[in-house]
Amino acid sequence: MIDPAAHVHASADLGADVTVGPEAVVWDRAVVRRGARIGAGTTIGRDVLLDEDVVVGARVRIHSGALIYRGVTVEDGVSIGPRAILTNDRYPRTAGADDSVIEGHDDGTILLARGASIGAGAIVVAGSAVGRFATVGAGAVVTHDVPPHALVAGNPAHRIGWVCTCGNRLDDASGAPAPAEVERYASDPFLHCTRCGRRYVYVPDHDTLEERQGPVVRAASPA
Repeated sequence: MIDPAAHVHASADLGADVTVGPEAVVWDRAVVRRGARIGAGTTIGRDVLLDEDVVVGARVRIHSGALIYRGVTVEDGVSIGPRAILTNDRYPRTAGADDSVIEGHDDGTILLARGASIGAGAIVVAGSAVGRFATVGAGAVVTHDVPPHALVAGNPAHRIGWVCTCGNRLDDASGAPAPAEVERYASDPFLHCTRCGRRYVYVPDHDTLEERQGPVVRAASPA
């Protein structure tokens, strides 16, 4: 079902039983296969592939050329950069030793949790989850779960720091970029954002951050 308030470009290819929510936009040459669901206010860029039964939440931005295969769930407010790839087969084969056809393995699902960001050209391998408000750097290859608020980069992707809900890299108590090494937080577990003023504490039991103070509300300048 395509909501009357959605915009679908004439060159987009939508399969059967696709759902497109209100104010969503599907741009030119996008392919949305059978059973995929697109939430309200989401933008699907040019040449994007959404495979069968992919679920995309509200207010998501999927940029041009991204490939999102079956088994992926994208929660609200996620950003997926140009030409990012989310896979569904860790051990791909087409034919066996006797030339028999081998079906894909579908080796697990992928979850992109609320507010996560996937950089341009990054790859998230099947069976991985990216936590709330985590950031995957451009060109990274994610092979394991990424904790909430973690900043990861490289191949294979590894944590290099922490990011705020607003997307800014967090600083530690000394004012330096907060390091990935958790031993640093045994003596002082607090991190803060210089952009919005949010404050966090490192939680070792879950290897992630917990917000302790929301964004700073600055008074309006006098007229």
